[in-house]
Amino acid sequence: MGRAFEYRKARKMKRWGNMSRTFTKIGKEITIAVKAGGPDPTMNPRLRALMQNAKAENMPKDTVERAIKKGTDKDTSDYKEIIYEGYGPYGIAIVVETATDNNTRTVANVRSYFNKFGGSLGTTGSLTFLFEHKCTFRIAPKEGVDLEELELELIDYGVDEIEQDEEDIVLSAPFEYNSGIQKYLEDNGYEIKSSEFVRIPNDVKELNAEQRAQIEKLLEKFEDDEDVQNVFHNMKEEDSDEE
Repeated sequence: MGRAFEYRKARKMKRWGNMSRTFTKIGKEITIAVKAGGPDPTMNPRLRALMQNAKAENMPKDTVERAIKKGTDKDTSDYKEIIYEGYGPYGIAIVVETATDNNTRTVANVRSYFNKFGGSLGTTGSLTFLFEHKCTFRIAPKEGVDLEELELELIDYGVDEIEQDEEDIVLSAPFEYNSGIQKYLEDNGYEIKSSEFVRIPNDVKELNAEQRAQIEKLLEKFEDDEDVQNVFHNMKEEDSDEE
């Protein structure tokens, strides 16, 4: 199985446990997408994709509509998407994706979490080489099209991994191919159930149980912060098998 598929499975086991936290995260992404591309999903591919994600997470329709309305409100603060990079204990690389209306507050919080656990906040771009930035799509199989046919078709669109996952198909590609793949899938009548952006470590570090527990506490601090959207790291996942 491909690295993106295995990594995604490991992350799936450690998803936001709190449903309201998940809704807050998607809601903020919807508001940002509306600010950038307008409230009409037919004209805004990113908004279309996020609405599918909201549906996959059983996010209430009125919560989605509130997030869209917030994006059209001139009085709503603009969220800026800012990425912070640093090292936790034991040399674990951590990338923190945030969406914030107060960068001063966010950077102070992120720095304090690193410092509290013996880590340090680095400079932007300092850890880029340690991770692959990928897009993934979960789609429903289409009658009359098998996996090999679809793979051959999508190679030209940048897809480098395709796997069957239970009843769905999961595609993975470098981040920059996202919009082209989405357009192909929509134009050819595939049902996109959800999509996401992930940062997959090129190499992972194995830690003992005590060290892992310390890193987990740091990751929880990040994930509990309202400004934080995603956290990626290069600690080996417990349930990730060696290929």
